[in-house]
Amino acid sequence: MLKIAFASTDQEKVDMHFGGAERLVIYDVSPGRADLVGVMEFVKAEQVGEAGRAGMTETVQDKVIPKLEFVDGCAAVYAASIGANSVRRLMKAGIQPIVVDEGHDIVDLLNEVSLALVYGGLPWVDKAKKKAEASSASAAPENKAESRKLIASVEELD
Repeated sequence: MLKIAFASTDQEKVDMHFGGAERLVIYDVSPGRADLVGVMEFVKAEQVGEAGRAGMTETVQDKVIPKLEFVDGCAAVYAASIGANSVRRLMKAGIQPIVVDEGHDIVDLLNEVSLALVYGGLPWVDKAKKKAEASSASAAPENKAESRKLIASVEELD
C-alpha cells in the first residue's frame, strides 16, 4: 500500500545520510507484509577541497537528483541524516523525510508502518494512506524479490 525508502548499506539497518547515500532500498508496505521492490546503488559524493564536495545542488553533478527520481512515488524516506535542502526537495515531491538513529533496524520500522496502517498513530502514515486510497490508480503488483511477514495486530506482539 505504501512505498517506503531506506538509506542503508546492508538492507538491514538505516545507516546512511540521504544525500550521500550509496544505496537506497524501497519496500512496499501493507498491513502484515513488506515486499522489497527496489535497490539502487549511487555514486559516492567526492570531497572537493576543505569546504565542498562534488555533486552539489543544482549543478551538473547534483547527486541528489537520481535519489529523488528513485524514491519518486514513495510515501517516506528514512535516513540517519537528511540535509535541509534535501528535506525541502523531498517535501516538495510529497515524500515525508524521517531521520532515525543510525543503525535502526529496517524491519522494526517496517513493523511500525504496518501497525500504523491498521491502527493509525503516525500522522504521516495516516496522510499517505488517505492519499493512496484517493488515487484509485493502483498499479499492477510488481515482481517482488523479497517479502517479509510483518506484525499486523497488537495481539501478535505477545
